[in-house]
Amino acid sequence: MSHSVDSILSQIRSYQSQMGVPRPAVAADAPRSDAIPSPGAIGATGTGAVAGAAAPSFGATLRNALEGVNAAQQRTGELVRAFELGEPGADLAKVMVAAQHSQVAFRATVEVRNRLVQAYQDVMNMPL
Repeated sequence: MSHSVDSILSQIRSYQSQMGVPRPAVAADAPRSDAIPSPGAIGATGTGAVAGAAAPSFGATLRNALEGVNAAQQRTGELVRAFELGEPGADLAKVMVAAQHSQVAFRATVEVRNRLVQAYQDVMNMPL
């Protein structure tokens, strides 16, 4: 179970890097952004959020990833149309690379969705 969570987190991080979401510079002794805060770091609200540091929500990260996949597929469609019409600058190599990129992004999105559904089903089937 831990392996699948790590896999999903790494996929989300890769989507963030593809979307150009800046990652903060990590110092050697600075805590990771996904680390569980220490009890002293939890503020008065009890959420553990540090004032002034707003991390993107899971929904926003997922939305950005889906928008990135959609943009890749639209770009591929535009390149295919341009290649079919014989426009200059739309060579076969660019079209094939764009098609493979959008295919891999779509497959990764489907895999993340499948893992989230499986995790939801696992949680719902847990005995009380």
